Amino acid sequence: MTHTTARQGDGTILLTPTNESLQSATVIICHGLGDTSEGFYDVAQHLSSKLPHAKFVLPTAPTQKVTMNMGMAMPSWYDIVGLDKRSNEFCKGIEESQSRLIKLVQNEIDVGISHNRIVLAGFSQGGALSLYTGMQLDMPLAGIVVMSGYLPHESGFKITAGLEGTPIWHGHGVVDPLVKMQAAMESESAVKKMGATNYTLKPYAGLAHSVNPSEITDVLAFLERVLPPDDSCRIKLKDPSEMSIKELKGAIAKAGLGRLAIGLMEKREYVDLVRRHQEGKL
Repeated sequence: MTHTTARQGDGTILLTPTNESLQSATVIICHGLGDTSEGFYDVAQHLSSKLPHAKFVLPTAPTQKVTMNMGMAMPSWYDIVGLDKRSNEFCKGIEESQSRLIKLVQNEIDVGISHNRIVLAGFSQGGALSLYTGMQLDMPLAGIVVMSGYLPHESGFKITAGLEGTPIWHGHGVVDPLVKMQAAMESESAVKKMGATNYTLKPYAGLAHSVNPSEITDVLAFLERVLPPDDSCRIKLKDPSEMSIKELKGAIAKAGLGRLAIGLMEKREYVDLVRRHQEGKL
């Protein structure tokens, strides 16, 4: 097994290299409207098996009312009024979700992953958020993956100087009845007009609003290209013996090791559990 899975209370799923010290890259994947992190868990499992050096982070959107869906509450990164270009300007809540993604990126930087070893990815609304966020950061990422997505809130979008060359890979179904191919082409055109120089839009014949094996294979090829193995980029883990009890318990909870910590009493026992996890020996 190349990765271990941990599910957090806010719906976030983490797929971390079994030997944590091998991590040298991170991929953050945002699901689509009405879905949760579980919706792309199988895709993340497949990708992680091919990228043993990458950690995968799958957040879940907050539950909120969606105007387009008769005001029904569901997991949504921002409100969607309609699918036409004019309605796409009304994205209440997108700044909050943008801030959350920025925080996830910063969390990875804080543990030692360079910004140019991080990819933002997503499907549909999640892909839209990844594009919107990734090109407006204050540092360039390794790349951005958009699956069946689009550029939201174009009037509020401006590419940060220096990020124009960020690799953007956009896969889209030709017969998508929700986010039509025309919307994808218009998004590509708009982003390029704003300065993007590395935007690839790939159409998939016969594909509706979904992904298929061919597209996931292409996503993997993109990730392998922008996040190749690089031992010099590995994170530097804090020695468990130098951690406080609070830090040890936090590391155990984050790694989903609570069951193995039941009955532990002394600090050395917590240290041993965290160290074995870091070394991939559990």
